[in-house]
Amino acid sequence: MVMPIIIIVGAVILLSLFFYFIPVALWVSAVAAGVNVGFFNLIGMRLRRVVPSLIVGPMIKSHKAGLKLGSDQLEAHYLAGGNIDKVVDALIAAQRAEIDLSFERAAAIDLAGRDVLEAVRMSVNPKVIQTPIVTAVAMDGIQVMATARVTVRANIERLVGGAGEETVLARVGEGIVTTVGSAETHKKVLENPDSISKTVLGKGLDSGTAFEILSIDIADVDVGKNIGAQLQTDQAEADKEIAQAKAEERRAMAVAQEQEMKARVQEMRAKVVEAESEVPKAMAEALRSGKLGVMDYMNMKNIQADTDMRSNISGMGPGGSGNSSGEGSSRDDK
Repeated sequence: MVMPIIIIVGAVILLSLFFYFIPVALWVSAVAAGVNVGFFNLIGMRLRRVVPSLIVGPMIKSHKAGLKLGSDQLEAHYLAGGNIDKVVDALIAAQRAEIDLSFERAAAIDLAGRDVLEAVRMSVNPKVIQTPIVTAVAMDGIQVMATARVTVRANIERLVGGAGEETVLARVGEGIVTTVGSAETHKKVLENPDSISKTVLGKGLDSGTAFEILSIDIADVDVGKNIGAQLQTDQAEADKEIAQAKAEERRAMAVAQEQEMKARVQEMRAKVVEAESEVPKAMAEALRSGKLGVMDYMNMKNIQADTDMRSNISGMGPGGSGNSSGEGSSRDDK
């Protein structure tokens, strides 16, 4: 009773292994399509960790399209991380469009990270890409804002190693800025926007890229700010601030000099007061030593009083304001 169960289980396991390593339905489809795929080849795919359906399906597709592709080529591309379906579809599309594209080049394009099928389609049907708003300034200082539509066609020969759409857009934007910047006035740009596209197209902007530029059409041109006037205003404001700063610096220097002069005057006054304080001491010492007599001292006092009186009369002295002092002195003299 146990032996039949073991036999049945063993048979099921063997059949499961057989159908796993040899997908009979896939083999039948390949034979029906005329693709020669042997059992040992299918077993080898399993052992190489290759999904047989991903190889046999594209082989059937390519065989029906008249392409001769071997399983070794497809397996190598699969193991390298490529997309076999896209490569085969691109080869079929290129054959229908009479584009010379070999399997090796298509595989290289796919492994380079580009969509080889989209590239073939762009070779047949060119693609239109639009630049963002490009801002430039004409020679008269007026800002001009333009957008352009660039019609490009994929260049199969330069897809590996060629620059992408971003480079094309950047070069077109640079060409627009250069062309507008060389225009004498913004009016000329507005009158002849096609001059921008002609000038930019003649610069060979598609050099080193994966595309061929067919045409550059200016989609929209608008007038922006008066950059020249704004720059002049900013420059005038900057000059004003510089002049104000210099004036403030001169004022500060003048204030500093005035303070210094005041300090010097105060210092001189202090020295004068100090010197005047020594005069009575010197006179007393002269009287004690006999160098100055009493009559000499009285004469000096009379001279000083006369000098003070004359100063009061002239209004120069500290005692009054001219005429009133003079009148008082005259009365005293009388």
